[in-house]
Amino acid sequence: MKNDIPILIVDDNLANLVVIESVLTMPEYHLVMVQSAQEALLALLHTEFAAVLLDVKMPDMSGYELARLVKGRKLNRHLPIIFVSSHRIDGTDMMIGYEAGAVDYLVKPFDPVVLRAKVAVFAELYRQRTALSAEAVTLRSENSRLQRILATQESKDTRN
Repeated sequence: MKNDIPILIVDDNLANLVVIESVLTMPEYHLVMVQSAQEALLALLHTEFAAVLLDVKMPDMSGYELARLVKGRKLNRHLPIIFVSSHRIDGTDMMIGYEAGAVDYLVKPFDPVVLRAKVAVFAELYRQRTALSAEAVTLRSENSRLQRILATQESKDTRN
């Protein structure tokens, strides 16, 4: 399946977006790259993402603030957010990130193999969730069809 797993990448620095894109460009990923919190929020209104890679320091809104907004939306409460920061972090920064809803925290320069591995986990979970949702729809449809057949049969039995 080509480009079936949407990944949102949010960073105000175009060079950082290009680096992450070069690491994550794979046939199965659809990378959506934005440079502001507002663009990220708009993208989240239109697409269900497998994961979000989020810069911590941005001029319009911090990544922490954006993560809180994203996680505050019922549809996104389980969306995996990985903070990616070029600034030195300490335990307090990490705690703020995790409290804001992050599942992981990477510091630039990051190891490309590690980033690919982390994203691959969430991509696979997304793929499985999507497949299960499709299967559930099929089962509900089949259940409805069987109920109609049963109701028709009961109606015929009642008339006889």
